This record gives sequence, C-alpha cells and structure tokens, in this order.
Amino acid sequence: MSKVEVCTVTGDAACRPAGRPQSGASAPLGPFVVAVAASFALALGAATALAQDQPPPASPQKPTASQDLAASVAQRALLGDATAQLQLGDMYHKGDGVARDDAEALRWYRKAADQGLAAAQKAVGEAYAQGLGVTKDDAQAAQWFRKAADQGDAEAQMALGFAYLHGWGVPQDDAMGVSWYRKAAEQGLAGAQCNLGVAYAKGEGVKQDFAEANAWFRKAADQGYAEGQTNLGFSYLNGRGVPQDFALAAQWFRKAADQGVAAVQYALGAMYEAGQGVPQDDQQAAAWWRKAADQGDVQAESNLGAMYDLGRGVPQDPVQAAAWWRKAADQGDAKSQNNLGTMYQMGRGVPKDEKLAVEWFRKAAEQGHVRAETNLGVIYSTGQGVPQNYEEAAKWYQKAAEQGYPRAQYALAALYEAGHGVPQDVVEAHKWYQLASILSIDQVKALAAQDGDKLGQKMTAEQMTESVRRARAWLAEFQKRLKR
Repeated sequence: MSKVEVCTVTGDAACRPAGRPQSGASAPLGPFVVAVAASFALALGAATALAQDQPPPASPQKPTASQDLAASVAQRALLGDATAQLQLGDMYHKGDGVARDDAEALRWYRKAADQGLAAAQKAVGEAYAQGLGVTKDDAQAAQWFRKAADQGDAEAQMALGFAYLHGWGVPQDDAMGVSWYRKAAEQGLAGAQCNLGVAYAKGEGVKQDFAEANAWFRKAADQGYAEGQTNLGFSYLNGRGVPQDFALAAQWFRKAADQGVAAVQYALGAMYEAGQGVPQDDQQAAAWWRKAADQGDVQAESNLGAMYDLGRGVPQDPVQAAAWWRKAADQGDAKSQNNLGTMYQMGRGVPKDEKLAVEWFRKAAEQGHVRAETNLGVIYSTGQGVPQNYEEAAKWYQKAAEQGYPRAQYALAALYEAGHGVPQDVVEAHKWYQLASILSIDQVKALAAQDGDKLGQKMTAEQMTESVRRARAWLAEFQKRLKR
C-alpha cells in the first residue's frame, strides 16, 4: 500500500482573466478593483467651514501633512474643480488623512463624473461593481464604465469587456467583450492584453488561435504582467501555438513566480522535481513548493508533505510531513487525506490513532480516491479501528476495483472466492483475478495470476469461458471510460 503520492506538472493551468478576484486565487487587481480608497473627517470640517465663510475649527493637535492636503483639496472641490473632486473621492476611499468613508468617496466621484471626467466615471463604476458606499449594481457599473470607455479610458474599456464576457450588468456577448478588450490592449494595458490572449486561447468571441493568444500574452509578459508570464509559460510547457520548450516555460514561470504567483511557484517546483527544462534539483523543488504552500496552495502543501516524508530536498521529518498533509487535507485534498490516514494508522509523525485513520481514509474515499477506498476495504476486512465487516470491505474494494486499481481487484477476487461479504461466485472471482493480473505492474501481478490459475483448475470449461467473457467486457468498457 503506497502512502506517498508526489504530483508533477502534467496538465494545463486555466488562464484567469483579469477582473474580479476569484475565490482561492491570488489574481492581480483587475478592472473591477479600484486602486483608490479614502475617508475625510478633518477635511470635511474644513470644507464646511469654507462653505460658510468661516475659519475651520481649531484642532487640539497640529494637522498632519495629509490632513493639510485634504483641507486644501476640499476647498478646490467645493469650488467645482473636477480633478480635486476626484482626488477628494480618492482620499475618502483610502482614508488618507481622514476617516475612510466610501459613501462620501462616491459622492465626490459622482460630482466629478457628472462633469465628464473619465477617471471619475470609472471610479463610480468601480463603486457600483463592488458595492462600495452604495448597493452593488452591475448594470449601473457597466453604464459608468461605458461612459469612461467611450472617452478612451483603457481600464474602463477592459472592465466593460469583462462585463460583456460574463454578462454582468449587460447582455452576455463574447464578441462585444473582445472588442473592448482589444481597444484597451491596443493602448498597451497589460491586463487587457492578457485577457485578449485568453479569449484567443479559448475561442471566446474570436476564432481560437493559440499563436495570436501567445502574441498578446507576450505583450503583457514583456510589461512584467505576472498572468501574461504565467500563460506564456504554460503555452511553452504544452506546445500550444509555439514549439514545446520546457526551458522557456521555466524561464517565464520563474518571472511570474518571483512576483509571488503561487500556482506558478508550484509548477516551477514540479519542473525542478522532474528535471524538466531545469536541472533536476529536489532542494529547489522543495523551496518553490514551500513558497507556494505558505500561500495556501493545496498541491504544494501536499507535495511538501511528501518531500518531508521521504527526506527529499529537506531533512526527513515525519512530523512536518503530517503537518503539511493536514493543511492540504483540511482543504479537501483527497491524496493528502489518504496520506494523513496512513500516518495515523502507522503512528508516524502523529500519535497512532486507528479511528482517526479511518476518518481520514473515509474523507478521501468519499471523493473517489482509489487508494483510500482500498485502505478502507483492508480496514473493514481486518477490523482495524472498526468492527470487522466483510460487506463494507467488499463495497469499498468494488469501488476501487471498478476504477482499475489492481490491489483492490485482487482483494475483491479473494472475497468472491471465499464468499465473504458477497455471494460466493468463482466466475466473478476469476474475472477479478484476471483483471488484477493484466493491469498490475507490481507484485500483485504474479499473485493474482497464481491465485487465478489455482481457482481455474477447479472451474468447469463453461465457467472459464464466462469468466474470460466478463473480463473482456469489463476491459472494453474501462477503455471507453478512459477515453472520455
């Protein structure tokens, strides 16, 4: 029973378009995230005094430089200066020299926006998009973004493109979304260039074209935009629109990883672990996985646990292994849940606790993890931490066996041969012995073949024919499932 499973980079990472930050992802600020924030208490008092032609109230303490600035900006804003009104809104939103107040920020943004200031119109759109100082309203957000976008504000154009692609406040329209992305991208906005690349990669609103996608990713990447670097790295890793080149993939991943992108730190660690595009180096793999794991990347947490368990790239430390697997397991990672169950079962890195082992195996098994399903089968067969129950054992072995796991197939065959937990059925037993022998690449192969041969000597010709028919039918269906 293997307890350590180390992941490597085998798939593709989804391209995350810039926009609203997604749950669990450390995306850069996108079009719906305002880079302004503030509040305004002392400045508001000064502004009120100015409006009444009275001096501002005396302050018991000397005003700070930011408070002085707020008072000065407030005076100009009250006189109708649109740029000052925008600046005052920013100060309310940021709490810069005053108490933060998003409602008051929006009031000043709106005054500037009503005078046609594009940056203020965009800020009003941001407020409605995020519900800052006002009830969240995607339709209002889109309207204000459109006002700013029509004046050529690149960030508003990107925000409007994102809105159309996702149907936020406007009818969903991929082509319209891409057209706004393109306007912003052609102005050199890196986030829009990356998003336009994603549209080409996915064929959203345009014909799918990986070469064109990469051209836009490259424009964003050359500006230091981490997601552009990430996407370009995956294009080189998978040979999409460019010749496959692991070394170039690693170079682009390194640029994004140095900016703290956890998913790329994980991928770079996997490349070092496999020696893919970089020299094989377990220490570098562990170091990059640690960076990603410290940000909560579940795959990195899981792999770091395996490195500590095996002593690869780090000193062997079962306590650290269990601790990292626990972090990943708490995030629902089935592999780590199974590994943690094994640690509790063995008393390795944690106190031995068969009941906790069963709990963690069950969590993983309920997600379809074949090794955890098999481990539960073993536990119920032997009564470790639970009352012995062959029916329950057979249930879990069956689940893993149907997924093509030879150890479970071998164990299930033995239950059918003995009639433990299932009706005795030598034909079904022989079928599973055959399958375990065919699919296994370890010692189970010889054991299954040996036990299958022994059972076959007791069977009739008709039973053997039926066993072979069932095995072939199962294999045919299994191969179809693998292709789906």
